[in-house]
Amino acid sequence: MKLAEEGLPTITALGLGAVVFAVFLPWRWPEAVLIVLCGFVLWFYRDPDRTLPTGEGLLEGEEIFVSPADGKVVEIVPASHPFTGGAVKIGIFMNAFSVHVNRSPCRGVVEYLEYVPGRKIAAFAPKASEVNERHCVGLRTDSGPVLLVQIAGLLARRIVCRVRRGDVLSPGERYGMIKLGSKVDIYLPESVKLSVKVGDKVYAGKSSLGTTSSKVVER
Repeated sequence: MKLAEEGLPTITALGLGAVVFAVFLPWRWPEAVLIVLCGFVLWFYRDPDRTLPTGEGLLEGEEIFVSPADGKVVEIVPASHPFTGGAVKIGIFMNAFSVHVNRSPCRGVVEYLEYVPGRKIAAFAPKASEVNERHCVGLRTDSGPVLLVQIAGLLARRIVCRVRRGDVLSPGERYGMIKLGSKVDIYLPESVKLSVKVGDKVYAGKSSLGTTSSKVVER
């Protein structure tokens, strides 16, 4: 089972703790607790490989945008952001049982990064996108600017973003994760023909959110 690199220190510490109790101390219940915790952490930091959509039926020049997160689509609304201008925002809620590794929805160059401190209300609430702690990644793509927003939730305690300005991301490439329940918003160009609706379950790097054939001049 592949694991997210952010989980390795915690997994190692819990594993060593269980070994110490098993070898040097007579008490069994702490050992059992550590083994259970280690099992949970192993499961939480799972990072399965994903297969991108094949793109069958696409016309020349069309591009697929894949989901950046595992979870449930909780909102699809018109939106605007200084990086994207007018866009379509799709909100994806990740519960505590979701895979929490985030992936790039398309090929693009990282052009914009912003960390915004804030609150930690329940991530499925629409206003969480505006008031919660979050980290924004803006991609320059052939179809226009795309914005990814990792949003901390009620239980989330750390947002991890692995990329820097100038990095080139491929479709489905891992770029970060959010620990425990949280939300990812994606701002897509208004030209995108959506293939999801509110209530749909989606999987990072695997589920198509929509396609576009519009080519724009790079900003």
